[in-house]
Amino acid sequence: MFPRITHDPAVLSGKPCVRGTRLSVEFILELIASGGTPNEIIGKYPQLARVDIEEAVRYAAFVLKSSAVIQTRAAG
Repeated sequence: MFPRITHDPAVLSGKPCVRGTRLSVEFILELIASGGTPNEIIGKYPQLARVDIEEAVRYAAFVLKSSAVIQTRAAG
């Protein structure tokens, strides 16, 4: 489903990364959230292709869609 995203316990403790890199999906999302455009990200990390960035975003959306968020309140 996400052929460009891998999980390897020996790479970044198993965080999902773009295949063949040590760039995590989380890191790519942080770059985008900080205002980075795909062209700027590729300029800084030329080992990435636009399709890698797009797949990282789709992967994150898929994971969030299939996850539950549980809110708790601290007593006090």
